[in-house]
Amino acid sequence: MLFRRTYQSVIPGFSFSMGLTLAYLGLIVIIPLSTLYLQATRLSFAQLLQIIFSARSMAAFALSFGASFIAASINCVFGFLVAWVLVRYTFPGKFIIDALVDLPFALPTAVAGIALTSLYTSNGWIGEWLARLGIQGAYSRTGVVIALTFIGLPFVVRTLQPVLADIDPQSEEASVSLGASRWKTFSKVLLPDLMPAALTGFALAFARALGEYGSVVFISGNMPMRTEIVPLLIMTRLEEYDYQGATALAAFMLILSFLLLLSINYLQWWGQRHEHVRV
Repeated sequence: MLFRRTYQSVIPGFSFSMGLTLAYLGLIVIIPLSTLYLQATRLSFAQLLQIIFSARSMAAFALSFGASFIAASINCVFGFLVAWVLVRYTFPGKFIIDALVDLPFALPTAVAGIALTSLYTSNGWIGEWLARLGIQGAYSRTGVVIALTFIGLPFVVRTLQPVLADIDPQSEEASVSLGASRWKTFSKVLLPDLMPAALTGFALAFARALGEYGSVVFISGNMPMRTEIVPLLIMTRLEEYDYQGATALAAFMLILSFLLLLSINYLQWWGQRHEHVRV
């Protein structure tokens, strides 16, 4: 051969890397989760439907999905504002605010739940003012949304920050100099580039909120048919030694979570493809 590789790559080949990847995923993810479905196969299809579509389960699903959607939508709006301030402005204490964004990642969820509950009860600092307006903060569905908004904010901010940093401010200045309004500059210049990242951040916050337990269990009040979320209902089934009911609910939630993750991956692929087309 005229050309021969004279060095060895430090990166292993595809076969070896794929083997390690599948082995690791099998031990950490696939095997543990597969036992959940093996447990669920002990139930008949009619029993599964009866457990999943019972009145209490449907109320828990409605609250979990509804509150997660509202919380993720709120984070999309205010997460964009936080990311915009952190990227476009320089001010004293900026690094402190930037670090506070990641606080929900580091703070134990149970601690967050206790702190939020103490703030939003009727005699708390914030809950007292809400009570005067006729709004019940803690021990209500509003409290569930508050907790899910708290834990989902970093996902939106950290997804939008790098995209905002890559957008040249001169494009906005050019739009304004040509007579475009602020809204038209935002919708025509910024929004097309921000939309893939915003959708990804929304999906991440939504998926994270669906599985949240620690921060919600304190502030919600855990009232069946009213403020009971799906993770709490699963824990209740386990405490009642209803392992089949807990398994059925967990398996159904796992399917929904997997579909959400697929949608997140698709949004990321679509965003990258969109960027390549624009370039």
